[in-house]
Amino acid sequence: MSISDYVVTDDLTVLLGLISVSVFLLHSLYRPQPLVHPILLGRQSEAGRVRHPGESAVYRNYGTGLLGRFPVRPEKDLNTVSGFLKPDFDSPRTLWSTKITNAQLLERISAVGTGLIKLTGLVPKESNVLLLLNDSIEFVISDFALSAHSIPSFTLSSPKLLSRVLESHPPSVIITHGSFLPHILELVYDAHEHHHTIVVVGQCDTNLLPKSATQVRIIRWDDVESEGSKGERVSGPAPSQGDVVNVSFFESTSGEIQGAQFTHENFTAGVTATRALFPPSNALSSLDTIASAHSLSTAFGRVIAYTALFEGASFTTLATSKLFHVDVIPKDDIVDIKSAATSSTPSPTVLFLKPGHVEALSSSILANAKKSFLFYPFAWRHKLAGVSEGFITRESLWDRTVFDGAREKVVGQTANTTRTVVVSGGPIDLASLTPTRIALSVPLVNTHSHPTVAGPVFASQPLDLQVFPTNSSDKFGTLAHVGAPSINVEAKLVNVQDDVVEAGGDPVGVIVVRGPPVGSLIEPTENGEGWVNTGETGRVLTNGAFKVLNTKQ
Repeated sequence: MSISDYVVTDDLTVLLGLISVSVFLLHSLYRPQPLVHPILLGRQSEAGRVRHPGESAVYRNYGTGLLGRFPVRPEKDLNTVSGFLKPDFDSPRTLWSTKITNAQLLERISAVGTGLIKLTGLVPKESNVLLLLNDSIEFVISDFALSAHSIPSFTLSSPKLLSRVLESHPPSVIITHGSFLPHILELVYDAHEHHHTIVVVGQCDTNLLPKSATQVRIIRWDDVESEGSKGERVSGPAPSQGDVVNVSFFESTSGEIQGAQFTHENFTAGVTATRALFPPSNALSSLDTIASAHSLSTAFGRVIAYTALFEGASFTTLATSKLFHVDVIPKDDIVDIKSAATSSTPSPTVLFLKPGHVEALSSSILANAKKSFLFYPFAWRHKLAGVSEGFITRESLWDRTVFDGAREKVVGQTANTTRTVVVSGGPIDLASLTPTRIALSVPLVNTHSHPTVAGPVFASQPLDLQVFPTNSSDKFGTLAHVGAPSINVEAKLVNVQDDVVEAGGDPVGVIVVRGPPVGSLIEPTENGEGWVNTGETGRVLTNGAFKVLNTKQ
Protein backbone atom coordinates (compact mmCIF):
# COMPACT_ATOMS: atom_id res chain seq x y z
CA MET A 1 0.00 0.00 0.00
CA SER A 2 1.24 3.52 -0.81
CA ILE A 3 1.68 6.27 1.73
CA SER A 4 -1.29 8.13 0.27
CA ASP A 5 -3.51 5.38 1.60
CA TYR A 6 -2.50 6.31 5.15
CA VAL A 7 -2.22 10.10 4.84
CA VAL A 8 -5.27 11.97 3.69
CA THR A 9 -4.83 15.63 2.75
CA ASP A 10 -7.16 18.33 1.61
CA ASP A 11 -6.94 22.06 0.94
CA LEU A 12 -7.26 22.92 4.65
CA THR A 13 -4.31 20.69 5.54
CA VAL A 14 -2.13 22.33 2.91
CA LEU A 15 -3.18 25.81 4.07
CA LEU A 16 -2.37 25.05 7.71
CA GLY A 17 0.99 23.64 6.67
CA LEU A 18 1.87 26.76 4.72
CA ILE A 19 0.84 28.97 7.64
CA SER A 20 3.04 26.95 10.04
CA VAL A 21 6.07 27.19 7.75
CA SER A 22 5.48 30.92 7.23
CA VAL A 23 5.22 31.59 10.97
CA PHE A 24 8.45 29.64 11.60
CA LEU A 25 10.32 31.53 8.89
CA LEU A 26 9.04 34.90 10.07
CA HIS A 27 10.03 34.09 13.65
CA SER A 28 13.52 33.07 12.53
CA LEU A 29 14.05 36.02 10.19
CA TYR A 30 12.65 38.74 12.45
CA ARG A 31 14.09 37.43 15.69
CA PRO A 32 16.45 40.18 16.94
CA GLN A 33 20.13 39.35 16.75
CA PRO A 34 22.46 40.21 19.65
CA LEU A 35 24.35 43.46 19.16
CA VAL A 36 27.51 41.96 20.68
CA HIS A 37 28.82 38.49 20.02
CA PRO A 38 28.41 36.34 23.16
CA ILE A 39 32.07 35.31 23.01
CA LEU A 40 33.13 38.92 23.72
CA LEU A 41 30.92 39.03 26.81
CA GLY A 42 32.08 35.64 28.02
CA ARG A 43 35.68 36.75 28.40
CA GLN A 44 35.97 40.43 29.26
CA SER A 45 39.28 40.30 31.15
CA GLU A 46 42.59 38.58 30.51
CA ALA A 47 43.79 36.93 33.73
CA GLY A 48 47.45 36.35 34.53
CA ARG A 49 48.61 32.77 34.70
CA VAL A 50 50.41 33.24 38.02
CA ARG A 51 49.15 34.54 41.32
CA HIS A 52 50.79 35.06 44.70
CA PRO A 53 49.42 33.59 47.94
CA GLY A 54 46.64 35.75 49.34
CA GLU A 55 46.14 37.48 46.01
CA SER A 56 44.15 36.94 42.86
CA ALA A 57 45.66 36.87 39.40
CA VAL A 58 46.32 40.20 37.68
CA TYR A 59 43.47 41.22 35.38
CA ARG A 60 43.70 43.35 32.27
CA ASN A 61 41.13 44.37 29.72
CA TYR A 62 40.77 41.58 27.15
CA GLY A 63 41.23 44.09 24.33
CA THR A 64 44.65 45.06 25.73
CA GLY A 65 45.83 41.60 26.70
CA LEU A 66 48.55 40.61 29.12
CA LEU A 67 51.38 41.44 26.72
CA GLY A 68 49.87 44.53 25.13
CA ARG A 69 51.22 48.02 25.80
CA PHE A 70 48.94 50.40 27.66
CA PRO A 71 47.72 53.33 25.53
CA VAL A 72 48.73 56.56 27.26
CA ARG A 73 47.66 59.32 24.86
CA PRO A 74 44.76 59.87 22.46
CA GLU A 75 47.14 61.12 19.74
CA LYS A 76 50.76 60.33 19.00
CA ASP A 77 52.28 63.74 19.80
CA LEU A 78 49.94 64.76 22.63
CA ASN A 79 52.01 64.77 25.82
CA THR A 80 50.48 67.49 28.01
CA VAL A 81 46.97 68.66 28.84
CA SER A 82 47.44 71.80 26.73
CA GLY A 83 47.39 69.51 23.71
CA PHE A 84 43.70 68.79 24.29
CA LEU A 85 42.96 72.21 22.77
CA LYS A 86 43.84 71.76 19.10
CA PRO A 87 44.77 75.16 17.61
CA ASP A 88 43.71 74.03 14.13
CA PHE A 89 40.18 73.25 15.29
CA ASP A 90 38.40 76.48 14.42
CA SER A 91 34.74 75.52 14.85
CA PRO A 92 33.09 77.15 17.89
CA ARG A 93 31.51 75.04 20.61
CA THR A 94 29.65 75.93 23.77
CA LEU A 95 31.22 75.49 27.21
CA TRP A 96 28.45 76.00 29.75
CA SER A 97 26.95 79.30 28.52
CA THR A 98 29.94 80.55 26.52
CA LYS A 99 30.30 79.93 22.80
CA ILE A 100 34.02 79.95 22.06
CA THR A 101 36.63 78.65 19.64
CA ASN A 102 39.88 76.97 20.65
CA ALA A 103 41.86 80.00 19.48
CA GLN A 104 39.80 82.32 21.68
CA LEU A 105 40.06 79.94 24.62
CA LEU A 106 43.85 79.65 24.23
CA GLU A 107 44.10 83.44 24.13
CA ARG A 108 42.21 83.78 27.41
CA ILE A 109 44.29 81.00 28.98
CA SER A 110 47.50 82.77 28.02
CA ALA A 111 46.23 86.08 29.38
CA VAL A 112 45.11 84.62 32.72
CA GLY A 113 48.38 82.71 33.15
CA THR A 114 50.40 85.89 32.57
CA GLY A 115 48.11 87.93 34.81
CA LEU A 116 48.36 85.46 37.69
CA ILE A 117 52.15 85.49 37.60
CA LYS A 118 52.34 89.28 37.34
CA LEU A 119 49.80 90.12 40.04
CA THR A 120 50.25 87.27 42.52
CA GLY A 121 53.95 86.46 42.12
CA LEU A 122 53.43 82.76 41.44
CA VAL A 123 56.64 80.85 40.74
CA PRO A 124 56.55 77.92 38.29
CA LYS A 125 57.22 74.49 39.88
CA GLU A 126 57.32 76.09 43.35
CA SER A 127 53.93 77.71 43.98
CA ASN A 128 50.51 76.07 44.04
CA VAL A 129 46.95 77.34 43.72
CA LEU A 130 43.79 76.12 45.48
CA LEU A 131 40.85 76.11 43.05
CA LEU A 132 37.66 76.59 45.05
CA LEU A 133 35.52 77.01 41.97
CA ASN A 134 32.34 75.36 40.86
CA ASP A 135 32.38 73.95 37.35
CA SER A 136 32.62 76.84 34.91
CA ILE A 137 34.70 78.15 32.05
CA GLU A 138 36.78 80.08 34.62
CA PHE A 139 37.73 76.72 36.15
CA VAL A 140 38.92 75.42 32.78
CA ILE A 141 40.85 78.59 31.99
CA SER A 142 42.53 78.63 35.42
CA ASP A 143 43.39 74.93 35.17
CA PHE A 144 45.03 75.20 31.75
CA ALA A 145 46.77 78.49 32.62
CA LEU A 146 48.37 76.96 35.71
CA SER A 147 49.39 73.73 33.99
CA ALA A 148 51.03 75.70 31.15
CA HIS A 149 53.34 77.29 33.75
CA SER A 150 53.93 74.06 35.72
CA ILE A 151 52.01 75.36 38.74
CA PRO A 152 50.02 72.53 40.38
CA SER A 153 46.41 73.17 41.34
CA PHE A 154 44.77 71.87 44.51
CA THR A 155 41.16 70.68 44.38
CA LEU A 156 38.78 69.22 46.94
CA SER A 157 36.26 66.42 46.45
CA SER A 158 34.18 67.87 49.30
CA PRO A 159 33.93 71.31 50.96
CA LYS A 160 34.28 69.75 54.41
CA LEU A 161 37.94 69.06 53.65
CA LEU A 162 38.74 72.75 53.23
CA SER A 163 39.78 73.65 56.75
CA ARG A 164 42.09 70.62 57.05
CA VAL A 165 43.71 71.32 53.68
CA LEU A 166 44.33 74.98 54.60
CA GLU A 167 46.07 73.86 57.77
CA SER A 168 48.12 70.97 56.38
CA HIS A 169 48.78 72.19 52.82
CA PRO A 170 48.50 76.01 52.74
CA PRO A 171 48.32 77.20 49.11
CA SER A 172 50.14 80.14 47.59
CA VAL A 173 46.95 81.57 46.04
CA ILE A 174 43.25 80.77 46.27
CA ILE A 175 40.81 81.25 43.39
CA THR A 176 37.16 81.23 44.41
CA HIS A 177 33.72 82.67 43.69
CA GLY A 178 32.67 85.98 45.19
CA SER A 179 29.68 84.35 46.90
CA PHE A 180 31.98 81.95 48.74
CA LEU A 181 34.59 84.54 49.73
CA PRO A 182 33.21 85.40 53.22
CA HIS A 183 33.35 81.74 54.25
CA ILE A 184 36.91 81.40 52.89
CA LEU A 185 38.09 84.44 54.82
CA GLU A 186 36.72 83.05 58.08
CA LEU A 187 38.58 79.76 57.56
CA VAL A 188 41.79 81.55 56.62
CA TYR A 189 41.55 83.66 59.77
CA ASP A 190 40.88 80.59 61.94
CA ALA A 191 43.89 78.84 60.43
CA HIS A 192 46.06 81.88 61.31
CA GLU A 193 47.16 82.10 57.66
CA HIS A 194 46.79 85.82 56.95
CA HIS A 195 49.23 86.09 54.03
CA HIS A 196 46.94 84.56 51.42
CA THR A 197 46.19 86.09 48.07
CA ILE A 198 42.67 85.38 46.88
CA VAL A 199 41.47 85.83 43.31
CA VAL A 200 37.72 86.41 43.20
CA VAL A 201 35.53 85.34 40.28
CA GLY A 202 32.31 87.30 39.90
CA GLN A 203 30.74 89.92 42.12
CA CYS A 204 31.21 90.10 45.87
CA ASP A 205 29.29 92.16 48.41
CA THR A 206 32.02 93.89 50.41
CA ASN A 207 29.55 94.62 53.22
CA LEU A 208 29.46 90.89 54.01
CA LEU A 209 33.20 90.49 54.36
CA PRO A 210 34.60 89.91 57.88
CA LYS A 211 37.21 92.17 59.46
CA SER A 212 39.92 89.65 58.56
CA ALA A 213 39.50 90.66 54.92
CA THR A 214 41.90 93.55 55.54
CA GLN A 215 44.68 91.05 56.27
CA VAL A 216 44.27 89.20 52.96
CA ARG A 217 45.06 90.48 49.49
CA ILE A 218 41.98 90.23 47.24
CA ILE A 219 42.29 90.50 43.44
CA ARG A 220 39.44 90.38 40.98
CA TRP A 221 39.46 87.81 38.17
CA ASP A 222 38.70 90.47 35.58
CA ASP A 223 41.76 92.44 36.68
CA VAL A 224 43.94 89.35 36.32
CA GLU A 225 42.77 88.71 32.76
CA SER A 226 43.03 92.39 31.87
CA GLU A 227 46.57 92.65 33.22
CA GLY A 228 47.65 89.56 31.32
CA SER A 229 46.30 90.96 28.07
CA LYS A 230 48.66 93.93 28.28
CA GLY A 231 52.19 93.86 27.01
CA GLU A 232 54.32 90.78 26.50
CA ARG A 233 53.11 87.40 27.70
CA VAL A 234 55.09 85.59 30.38
CA SER A 235 56.54 82.30 29.19
CA GLY A 236 58.67 79.69 30.82
CA PRO A 237 60.04 76.20 30.24
CA ALA A 238 57.58 73.92 28.48
CA PRO A 239 55.97 71.44 30.89
CA SER A 240 56.87 67.77 30.58
CA GLN A 241 54.50 64.82 30.78
CA GLY A 242 55.82 63.94 34.25
CA ASP A 243 55.03 67.33 35.81
CA VAL A 244 52.26 67.41 38.42
CA VAL A 245 49.13 69.12 37.14
CA ASN A 246 46.75 68.61 40.04
CA VAL A 247 46.61 67.40 43.63
CA SER A 248 43.11 66.18 44.42
CA PHE A 249 42.19 65.83 48.09
CA PHE A 250 39.54 63.30 49.08
CA GLU A 251 38.29 61.34 52.06
CA SER A 252 39.27 57.68 52.08
CA THR A 253 36.94 54.82 53.00
CA SER A 254 38.39 54.98 56.51
CA GLY A 255 37.54 58.69 56.85
CA GLU A 256 41.10 59.99 56.55
CA ILE A 257 42.03 62.82 54.20
CA GLN A 258 44.32 61.82 51.35
CA GLY A 259 45.76 63.61 48.35
CA ALA A 260 46.39 62.11 44.91
CA GLN A 261 48.89 63.71 42.55
CA PHE A 262 48.13 63.62 38.83
CA THR A 263 50.62 64.34 36.08
CA HIS A 264 50.08 65.25 32.44
CA GLU A 265 50.53 61.59 31.53
CA ASN A 266 47.85 60.52 34.01
CA PHE A 267 45.33 62.83 32.36
CA THR A 268 46.23 61.97 28.76
CA ALA A 269 45.87 58.29 29.67
CA GLY A 270 42.54 59.05 31.37
CA VAL A 271 41.18 60.75 28.26
CA THR A 272 42.32 57.77 26.18
CA ALA A 273 40.41 55.41 28.49
CA THR A 274 37.30 57.62 28.52
CA ARG A 275 37.18 57.73 24.72
CA ALA A 276 37.40 53.93 24.70
CA LEU A 277 34.07 53.76 26.56
CA PHE A 278 32.48 54.45 23.18
CA PRO A 279 32.91 51.89 20.39
CA PRO A 280 34.33 53.14 17.06
CA SER A 281 30.89 52.88 15.47
CA ASN A 282 29.51 55.23 18.13
CA ALA A 283 32.56 57.37 18.87
CA LEU A 284 32.49 60.89 20.30
CA SER A 285 32.74 63.78 17.86
CA SER A 286 32.52 67.56 17.67
CA LEU A 287 28.77 67.19 17.03
CA ASP A 288 28.20 65.87 20.56
CA THR A 289 27.18 67.72 23.68
CA ILE A 290 28.36 66.14 26.92
CA ALA A 291 26.53 66.80 30.19
CA SER A 292 28.26 65.57 33.35
CA ALA A 293 27.18 65.15 36.95
CA HIS A 294 30.81 64.79 38.11
CA SER A 295 32.65 67.82 39.45
CA LEU A 296 35.80 69.05 37.72
CA SER A 297 37.38 69.10 41.18
CA THR A 298 37.53 65.30 40.98
CA ALA A 299 39.91 63.44 38.71
CA PHE A 300 37.12 61.60 36.88
CA GLY A 301 35.07 64.75 36.35
CA ARG A 302 38.09 66.62 35.04
CA VAL A 303 38.92 63.84 32.57
CA ILE A 304 35.35 63.98 31.21
CA ALA A 305 35.79 67.71 30.57
CA TYR A 306 39.20 67.14 28.98
CA THR A 307 37.66 64.52 26.69
CA ALA A 308 35.01 66.99 25.53
CA LEU A 309 37.68 69.64 24.90
CA PHE A 310 39.81 67.19 22.92
CA GLU A 311 36.87 66.10 20.75
CA GLY A 312 35.71 69.68 20.14
CA ALA A 313 32.35 68.85 21.71
CA SER A 314 30.14 71.18 23.71
CA PHE A 315 30.19 70.62 27.47
CA THR A 316 28.14 71.46 30.53
CA THR A 317 27.59 70.11 34.03
CA LEU A 318 24.55 69.46 36.19
CA ALA A 319 23.65 71.44 39.30
CA THR A 320 24.76 68.62 41.61
CA SER A 321 28.33 68.90 40.31
CA LYS A 322 28.68 72.13 42.29
CA LEU A 323 30.72 71.61 45.43
CA PHE A 324 30.15 75.03 46.96
CA HIS A 325 26.58 76.06 47.68
CA VAL A 326 25.10 79.14 49.29
CA ASP A 327 21.53 77.85 49.18
CA VAL A 328 19.74 74.47 48.86
CA ILE A 329 21.90 71.53 47.82
CA PRO A 330 20.33 69.82 44.76
CA LYS A 331 19.57 66.10 44.63
CA ASP A 332 20.35 63.45 42.02
CA ASP A 333 16.94 63.54 40.38
CA ILE A 334 15.06 64.55 37.24
CA VAL A 335 15.24 68.25 38.13
CA ASP A 336 19.01 67.97 38.23
CA ILE A 337 19.14 66.30 34.80
CA LYS A 338 17.01 69.11 33.41
CA SER A 339 19.43 71.66 34.87
CA ALA A 340 21.71 70.94 31.89
CA ALA A 341 19.15 72.74 29.73
CA THR A 342 19.60 75.98 31.71
CA SER A 343 22.93 76.62 29.98
CA SER A 344 23.22 77.69 26.36
CA THR A 345 24.67 74.38 25.19
CA PRO A 346 22.79 72.28 22.62
CA SER A 347 20.65 69.45 23.98
CA PRO A 348 22.92 66.74 25.47
CA THR A 349 23.80 63.68 23.41
CA VAL A 350 25.99 61.95 26.02
CA LEU A 351 25.11 61.91 29.72
CA PHE A 352 27.60 61.09 32.48
CA LEU A 353 25.26 60.47 35.40
CA LYS A 354 25.22 58.99 38.89
CA PRO A 355 23.09 56.01 39.96
CA GLY A 356 20.50 58.27 41.60
CA HIS A 357 19.93 60.08 38.32
CA VAL A 358 19.49 56.85 36.38
CA GLU A 359 17.13 55.38 38.95
CA ALA A 360 14.96 58.51 38.95
CA LEU A 361 15.03 58.72 35.15
CA SER A 362 14.09 55.07 34.66
CA SER A 363 11.26 55.03 37.21
CA SER A 364 9.76 58.28 35.87
CA ILE A 365 9.83 57.08 32.25
CA LEU A 366 8.23 53.75 33.10
CA ALA A 367 5.60 55.43 35.28
CA ASN A 368 4.59 57.64 32.35
CA ALA A 369 4.70 54.71 29.91
CA LYS A 370 2.30 52.72 32.10
CA LYS A 371 -0.34 55.39 31.48
CA SER A 372 -0.78 53.79 28.03
CA PHE A 373 -2.95 51.06 29.55
CA LEU A 374 -3.77 49.37 26.26
CA PHE A 375 -0.32 49.23 24.64
CA TYR A 376 2.11 49.16 27.58
CA PRO A 377 1.83 45.40 28.38
CA PHE A 378 2.57 44.53 24.73
CA ALA A 379 5.36 47.10 24.50
CA TRP A 380 7.00 45.85 27.70
CA ARG A 381 6.80 42.22 26.57
CA HIS A 382 8.39 42.91 23.20
CA LYS A 383 11.12 45.15 24.61
CA LEU A 384 11.92 42.59 27.29
CA ALA A 385 12.12 39.82 24.67
CA GLY A 386 14.58 41.95 22.71
CA VAL A 387 16.79 42.57 25.74
CA SER A 388 16.84 38.85 26.54
CA GLU A 389 18.17 38.27 23.00
CA GLY A 390 20.87 40.94 23.45
CA PHE A 391 19.12 43.55 21.31
CA ILE A 392 17.94 47.06 22.18
CA THR A 393 16.69 49.95 20.06
CA ARG A 394 14.55 53.04 20.45
CA GLU A 395 13.42 53.00 16.82
CA SER A 396 10.84 50.24 17.23
CA LEU A 397 7.07 50.52 16.84
CA TRP A 398 6.66 50.21 20.61
CA ASP A 399 9.05 53.09 21.23
CA ARG A 400 7.12 55.33 18.87
CA THR A 401 3.74 54.43 20.36
CA VAL A 402 4.58 54.19 24.08
CA PHE A 403 8.09 55.02 25.28
CA ASP A 404 9.06 58.05 23.17
CA GLY A 405 6.21 60.12 24.56
CA ALA A 406 7.00 59.02 28.11
CA ARG A 407 10.65 60.01 27.73
CA GLU A 408 9.76 63.44 26.35
CA LYS A 409 7.38 64.10 29.25
CA VAL A 410 10.20 63.40 31.70
CA VAL A 411 13.25 65.16 30.20
CA GLY A 412 11.93 66.97 27.13
CA GLN A 413 14.19 67.34 24.10
CA THR A 414 17.04 65.52 25.87
CA ALA A 415 15.09 62.28 25.35
CA ASN A 416 15.41 62.62 21.58
CA THR A 417 19.08 63.62 21.44
CA THR A 418 20.66 61.34 24.06
CA ARG A 419 22.51 58.44 22.45
CA THR A 420 24.66 57.09 25.32
CA VAL A 421 24.45 57.13 29.11
CA VAL A 422 27.52 56.51 31.29
CA VAL A 423 26.90 55.78 34.98
CA SER A 424 29.49 56.14 37.75
CA GLY A 425 29.66 57.14 41.40
CA GLY A 426 28.13 54.15 43.15
CA PRO A 427 26.60 50.70 42.67
CA ILE A 428 23.54 49.99 40.51
CA ASP A 429 20.96 47.53 41.78
CA LEU A 430 20.97 44.43 39.59
CA ALA A 431 17.17 44.10 39.63
CA SER A 432 16.74 47.62 38.23
CA LEU A 433 19.21 47.18 35.38
CA THR A 434 16.87 45.60 32.81
CA PRO A 435 14.00 48.07 33.43
CA THR A 436 16.54 50.88 33.07
CA ARG A 437 17.78 49.54 29.74
CA ILE A 438 14.22 49.29 28.46
CA ALA A 439 13.32 52.77 29.68
CA LEU A 440 16.39 54.41 28.12
CA SER A 441 16.85 52.10 25.10
CA VAL A 442 20.32 53.52 24.41
CA PRO A 443 23.76 52.06 25.18
CA LEU A 444 24.31 52.11 28.95
CA VAL A 445 27.88 51.97 30.29
CA ASN A 446 28.23 51.08 33.97
CA THR A 447 31.61 52.29 35.19
CA HIS A 448 33.47 52.50 38.47
CA SER A 449 35.67 55.48 39.31
CA HIS A 450 38.00 56.18 42.21
CA PRO A 451 39.63 59.41 43.47
CA THR A 452 43.12 58.05 42.74
CA VAL A 453 42.43 57.26 39.09
CA ALA A 454 42.10 59.86 36.31
CA GLY A 455 39.43 58.05 34.34
CA PRO A 456 37.30 54.92 34.66
CA VAL A 457 38.76 52.07 36.69
CA PHE A 458 36.29 49.49 35.37
CA ALA A 459 33.72 49.83 32.60
CA SER A 460 31.08 47.52 31.17
CA GLN A 461 30.54 46.93 27.46
CA PRO A 462 27.99 49.50 26.20
CA LEU A 463 25.79 46.81 24.63
CA ASP A 464 26.19 44.16 27.35
CA LEU A 465 22.52 43.28 27.94
CA GLN A 466 23.05 40.06 29.86
CA VAL A 467 20.48 39.38 32.58
CA PHE A 468 21.76 37.71 35.75
CA PRO A 469 19.63 36.42 38.62
CA THR A 470 19.76 38.31 41.91
CA ASN A 471 20.80 36.68 45.17
CA SER A 472 19.82 38.66 48.25
CA SER A 473 21.74 36.28 50.55
CA ASP A 474 25.03 37.35 48.93
CA LYS A 475 26.36 40.88 49.49
CA PHE A 476 27.42 40.96 45.83
CA GLY A 477 24.30 39.21 44.57
CA THR A 478 22.19 42.35 44.26
CA LEU A 479 24.84 44.49 42.53
CA ALA A 480 25.31 44.97 38.79
CA HIS A 481 28.83 44.32 37.58
CA VAL A 482 31.02 47.22 36.42
CA GLY A 483 32.77 45.32 33.66
CA ALA A 484 36.44 44.69 33.08
CA PRO A 485 39.40 46.95 33.94
CA SER A 486 39.77 49.97 31.68
CA ILE A 487 42.01 49.62 28.62
CA ASN A 488 45.08 50.98 30.45
CA VAL A 489 44.47 49.76 34.00
CA GLU A 490 45.36 46.44 35.56
CA ALA A 491 43.74 45.27 38.77
CA LYS A 492 44.00 42.47 41.27
CA LEU A 493 42.54 41.54 44.63
CA VAL A 494 44.50 41.13 47.85
CA ASN A 495 43.49 39.44 51.09
CA VAL A 496 41.67 36.71 49.16
CA GLN A 497 40.97 33.24 50.54
CA ASP A 498 43.31 30.86 48.76
CA ASP A 499 41.18 27.78 49.38
CA VAL A 500 38.17 29.41 47.68
CA VAL A 501 40.20 30.42 44.63
CA GLU A 502 41.88 27.02 44.34
CA ALA A 503 38.46 25.34 44.51
CA GLY A 504 37.35 27.37 41.48
CA GLY A 505 35.35 30.02 43.33
CA ASP A 506 35.21 33.73 42.48
CA PRO A 507 38.05 35.70 44.12
CA VAL A 508 36.88 38.24 46.71
CA GLY A 509 39.23 40.78 48.25
CA VAL A 510 40.46 44.36 48.38
CA ILE A 511 41.01 45.98 44.98
CA VAL A 512 44.45 47.34 44.11
CA VAL A 513 45.19 48.99 40.75
CA ARG A 514 48.03 50.40 38.72
CA GLY A 515 48.54 51.83 35.26
CA PRO A 516 49.09 55.13 33.40
CA PRO A 517 45.87 56.83 34.68
CA VAL A 518 46.57 55.95 38.32
CA GLY A 519 47.91 58.86 40.34
CA SER A 520 50.36 58.74 43.21
CA LEU A 521 49.39 59.44 46.81
CA ILE A 522 51.01 62.21 48.84
CA GLU A 523 51.22 59.76 51.72
CA PRO A 524 51.84 56.54 49.79
CA THR A 525 49.95 53.37 50.63
CA GLU A 526 51.11 51.58 47.48
CA ASN A 527 51.21 47.84 47.77
CA GLY A 528 54.61 47.53 46.09
CA GLU A 529 55.54 47.87 42.40
CA GLY A 530 53.21 50.83 41.91
CA TRP A 531 50.02 49.16 43.13
CA VAL A 532 47.58 51.58 44.80
CA ASN A 533 45.13 50.24 47.36
CA THR A 534 41.62 51.56 46.69
CA GLY A 535 40.25 50.35 50.05
CA GLU A 536 37.25 48.83 48.24
CA THR A 537 36.12 45.23 48.25
CA GLY A 538 35.55 43.51 44.93
CA ARG A 539 34.69 40.20 43.34
CA VAL A 540 35.84 38.91 39.97
CA LEU A 541 33.20 36.96 38.07
CA THR A 542 33.91 34.00 35.80
CA ASN A 543 33.79 36.17 32.67
CA GLY A 544 36.34 38.64 34.08
CA ALA A 545 33.85 41.35 35.05
CA PHE A 546 34.15 42.97 38.50
CA LYS A 547 31.64 43.81 41.19
CA VAL A 548 32.59 46.47 43.74
CA LEU A 549 31.48 47.17 47.30
CA ASN A 550 32.32 50.08 49.63
CA THR A 551 32.33 52.74 46.91
CA LYS A 552 33.00 56.20 48.29
CA GLN A 553 33.23 59.02 45.76
